[in-house]
Amino acid sequence: MKYFKIIIIIFSLLSLGAINDLQAQGKKGDMDKFTVQVDGLGCPFCAYGLEKKIKKLKGIKKVKIDMEDALMTFNYPAEKELTMAAVEKQVDEAGYTAVGTSVIRADGTVEKTELKISDKIDQNRVVKASIPVAGTCGMCRARIKKVTRSIEGVVESDWDEDTQILTVKYDRDLTNPEAIEKAVAGAGHDTQNVKAEDGVYEELPACCLYERKSYN
Repeated sequence: MKYFKIIIIIFSLLSLGAINDLQAQGKKGDMDKFTVQVDGLGCPFCAYGLEKKIKKLKGIKKVKIDMEDALMTFNYPAEKELTMAAVEKQVDEAGYTAVGTSVIRADGTVEKTELKISDKIDQNRVVKASIPVAGTCGMCRARIKKVTRSIEGVVESDWDEDTQILTVKYDRDLTNPEAIEKAVAGAGHDTQNVKAEDGVYEELPACCLYERKSYN
């Protein structure tokens, strides 16, 4: 009887261990679901380049890029705790801009990131400017928008590929067109008054190498 009880205890412990292993395996199998709004996707080649870059995140599953809606979705193992900042970094390094990221975690919680406007901005001081900026494609548009939106005081910005005009709204007490042009040139794009350094221009992706000209 004594040995029988010992066997039962051992069997119970083994069973408990097996259950814990199954629970752990279930936890490892849980996936977070990411959705990223991507600015700058202009063609299937762009989508291929982005997908190739994002797949460098080990463990990624079910990557899908919707060109029409400019959305990228994928699943990622929950136990690796991938951050939205890490995802946006991958998108940025691929040459595009993540303008909005959300994730549904395996436990049901939802996280989102959005562009935020500085609390220092006074809407009564916001003015609009149109600035000629050289570029060629959707990747250029994403790059120009990203650099201008990162400037303290900028409220809105967009660049038109056809007209080569950057339209920007900004708080006149926090920034000015000169500072905006310098920032854009620093990203490799010539403006009406500021020329990008040759080295920065030459490091742009091949599809972004616009024909340089004088605005004066």
